[in-house]
Amino acid sequence: MFKKVSTVFILGLCTVFSAQQIRPSKSSEIYRELKTLKQLPKVLYLAAHPDDENTGLLSWLINDQNVETGYLSLTRGDGGQNLLGTEQGAALGLIRTHELLEARKLDGAQQFFTRAIDFGFSKNTTDTFKQWDADSITADVVWIIRQFRPDVIICRFPPTAAAGHGQHAASAVVAEKAFKLAGDKTAFPDQLKYVNVWQPKRILWNTFRFGSNNTTAENQLKVTVGQYDAQLGMGYGELAGLSRSLHKSQGAGTQSLAGIKTEYFSHVAGEPAKTNLFDGVSKTWTSQGNADIDRSLDQIISTFNFNNPDLSLPALFSLRKKVLELKDLDLKKDKIKSLDNIILSCAGFMGEVVTNQAEAVAGDHYNFRLNLISRAENPVVLENVKWLNTSESFNRKLSKDSLITIQHDIQIPADAALTEPYWLAKPAVNAATFSVPNDTVVGLPEAESPLTILLGLKIGSEKFQVNLPLSFKKLDPVRGDVVEALRIVPALELKFTQPLYLVKENEDLPVSLNVKVNSNKQFSNGKINLVYNGQNLGVADVKSLNGKDTTIEYLIPKAKLASVKSNQLQLDANFVADGITYNKKQILIQYPHLPSLQYFAPATVAVMKGDIQSKVKKVGYVQGAGDFIPEFLRIAGVQVDVLKDEDFYGSINESANGSQNKLSQYDAIVLGVRANNTEKKLSRWMPFLWSYVKGGGNLVMQYNTNQDTTVEQLGMYNFTIANKRVTEENAEVKFLNPNHKLLNFPNKITANDFNGWVQERGAYFPAQWDAAYEPLFEMHDTGEEPLQGSTLYAKYGKGNFIYTPLAFFRQLPAGNVGAARLFLNFLSAQKN
Repeated sequence: MFKKVSTVFILGLCTVFSAQQIRPSKSSEIYRELKTLKQLPKVLYLAAHPDDENTGLLSWLINDQNVETGYLSLTRGDGGQNLLGTEQGAALGLIRTHELLEARKLDGAQQFFTRAIDFGFSKNTTDTFKQWDADSITADVVWIIRQFRPDVIICRFPPTAAAGHGQHAASAVVAEKAFKLAGDKTAFPDQLKYVNVWQPKRILWNTFRFGSNNTTAENQLKVTVGQYDAQLGMGYGELAGLSRSLHKSQGAGTQSLAGIKTEYFSHVAGEPAKTNLFDGVSKTWTSQGNADIDRSLDQIISTFNFNNPDLSLPALFSLRKKVLELKDLDLKKDKIKSLDNIILSCAGFMGEVVTNQAEAVAGDHYNFRLNLISRAENPVVLENVKWLNTSESFNRKLSKDSLITIQHDIQIPADAALTEPYWLAKPAVNAATFSVPNDTVVGLPEAESPLTILLGLKIGSEKFQVNLPLSFKKLDPVRGDVVEALRIVPALELKFTQPLYLVKENEDLPVSLNVKVNSNKQFSNGKINLVYNGQNLGVADVKSLNGKDTTIEYLIPKAKLASVKSNQLQLDANFVADGITYNKKQILIQYPHLPSLQYFAPATVAVMKGDIQSKVKKVGYVQGAGDFIPEFLRIAGVQVDVLKDEDFYGSINESANGSQNKLSQYDAIVLGVRANNTEKKLSRWMPFLWSYVKGGGNLVMQYNTNQDTTVEQLGMYNFTIANKRVTEENAEVKFLNPNHKLLNFPNKITANDFNGWVQERGAYFPAQWDAAYEPLFEMHDTGEEPLQGSTLYAKYGKGNFIYTPLAFFRQLPAGNVGAARLFLNFLSAQKN
């Protein structure tokens, strides 16, 4: 670990700032930053996933105690479910990373991550550390501790079963181990090229009440939080609710609760705390022999003018000189960065360098506008600008509240890297660990942009350097000004027009595959190749590409695919021109609450082939949380209608019977994953669905949770859902009735159909059910009792009802043929 270096720390008379757009903080925020500058303690809160953090405690620590606080989430939440769309895996982790960053903008905490991948639910630490490398993750946590230098570490979870999740418990195991090693010079010595050892004072467990699970006790350390803050106009519990509600992909909307509450803490290691979290911690500058800094800050805070923060600039410059004299280089670097941000805000400085293009290609030229303004009486002076590779002197005063704009043509360096998250730029080490290009970026939520211009500023008698990343700016008619990072894209991108293809044995036609090519510059000629396992299956000559999307169709003789023994294969596409091979597809994620997110993956597609039979022509679908199944069914040749209110009620003159007849057109109706948690009209629709089944319909319901439900009784006969699951994707599956029609028509289901499943077998299995239900399978994780709730079948009237919490929503996007055969059997039940 820590063998490559690219990080440079700039100390002394100049400090480098980096942000998408430099904007001054509000006066109330500057005031809080000044009070935080006066406090020396730091807190690191540590857990496993996005939304594990106690936002109420974070908000109190930052805004009431004015203590610099960070949240370390071991993972980016890659293994969870998505209530917004169909993104899973790496794409979901990217969404949740930025939801955390949006939350941190509200509560004020910093955000950190390790390289650990959320591989899905695990039941204990033994299961977790079969996937995660404990030493590697511990090294990452030690690195973050040594960089951030917290005095107190707080765990959200214990290392026991009370954590409720193996990754939760593992986070506590890793935290305690890292706490003990961070101050040890013999532990991870390669890190010491860049950071010094650091020993926090203590590590605590923030005990909790989650439902009926109460781990608090009156003999534990207690802290009162949630107080009202007049500068915020709300209490810290209310702020916490707003912050946590930004975890939108998890449906983690949280009430903003007013009023105080008590947080409890149990000692884990280090020096025990007797009266408060910071017992024995050096809290003030005076305690470290720098009483003059304390006095200066007291004076600045007491005289701070909320209407004219620039009046504090002379005192801030004087304070800056004192901080620069500190012998503790780590403390000096840390506090100078905070102080300089305060100075820029007090000067009312705004800076951005923007273009009208959202995307750019390496080597091309673009026109940029450098917009600068200051609101201080004493002018800020722009001394010089470094435009990537050229420098220009200005010595220009920024008159108070007068915007200046400087136009400049900038060539993107020919070797500029594609814009994508650093943890996705290289293939993962394995299913549980990201690979990063440079060990020193470990911990960062995202890497700083390498494409920045450097401003040389003079404020008063002090010189500053400010980094401004190249950005894209547009006026959105709904959102107003939108400023985002300029995204570097390849000169050419290509992707298959479908996420997967289905090749059935009984079809003799050639397989048609389409590749969409998006060229971002002119190409006079080239070749597109379709490749499987090094074998070229097809070549298409392309004479001209001029920036428009072009779709290339390949007709692959079925015999070529039939010769491949595997029933699941991956095809690759690439474009070759002028000796350069292009083989990337862009994954662009855009949601209103997030900036545009981009990464790249190989231009591949999964092909499912084999004996895949279906007897359904038309399916109604009740949309749940975002999943891929409607698209899969369309690829399989099934017409899918997403059902709306009018499909149940019909026109105003239609009777209930008329509406029922409208539903009867469907061979099957499917409820999407967590439909009972997301579709609030389901309680009105369920009687119609039950009538549909009774009259001869086939209703297939996928998994739901017990949280925020719409309907109390999901089935015609009662069953209760529990948090029972099988997390081992290769767990043995026992067929309880091999002759059951769902296992024999139209596909004969065998144990082989459960091979190659990903992440899990299923979750939220029913725990109890009416005798009218027949369970189809028995399965369990190692060492646990057998579970029979993975699929329940019942005959009702003339029709069929199937409840299946098996993870089809994960298996079908992965191209698993066995899962497809089983799911199509469920849909075909009424045809048997």
